[in-house]
Amino acid sequence: MQAIFETLFDIVYLISVITIGITMVIRSNGNRQYRLFGIMAIILGAGDAFHLVPRAVALCTTGLADYTAVLGAGKLVTSITMTIFYVILYHVWRTRYQVSNRHAVTAAVYLLAAVRILLCLCPQNAWLSASAPLRWDIYRNIPFALLGLLIILLFYRSTRKSVDDPFRPMWLTIVLSFGFYIPVVLWADTIPVVGMLMIPKTLAYVWTVLIGYRSMQQHTGK
Repeated sequence: MQAIFETLFDIVYLISVITIGITMVIRSNGNRQYRLFGIMAIILGAGDAFHLVPRAVALCTTGLADYTAVLGAGKLVTSITMTIFYVILYHVWRTRYQVSNRHAVTAAVYLLAAVRILLCLCPQNAWLSASAPLRWDIYRNIPFALLGLLIILLFYRSTRKSVDDPFRPMWLTIVLSFGFYIPVVLWADTIPVVGMLMIPKTLAYVWTVLIGYRSMQQHTGK
């Protein structure tokens, strides 16, 4: 039952997000904000596919234990693409609110993203092993969480200052995604049922993408 439900959920998610992303790129008509949002959605879906597709295959065949290395490699790719996702989201913020300075904030975003990616690439993560160390899971997620917190604060302040109703819930979608993700990092290996939180975490990202898509529809009338 889990295999069927999770596989169907992942298929719908990946197709939906990537389709929305492609649509936004095509219909952006030179609008940098929506083109960036479309690219961001494509990267989100494509990156997650590296982990979710092997997971679906594993669940529907011989089980997760037989796909440890492939799943680990997929998690590595997803970790990097999710970092890029937030860097692009930062540039969506800069474009939408016409930010032309804030060089220190830009430096912080790129520094946190670079540290996160470098930590992900460290061999100590043992991505291909069935017994990857929890401490490295925590290490690489510290700069990621700080990056997420920074993006949350930027959107929270800007949407209220500009009375930007279409993007008003953006900060909340990021809060929810991290709120569901952190328990998985800390306890999923010892309490497997906690891994189910990845479903609402994924839905939070879908919400993020839909905010951009609906905004584009309102802007273009399509």
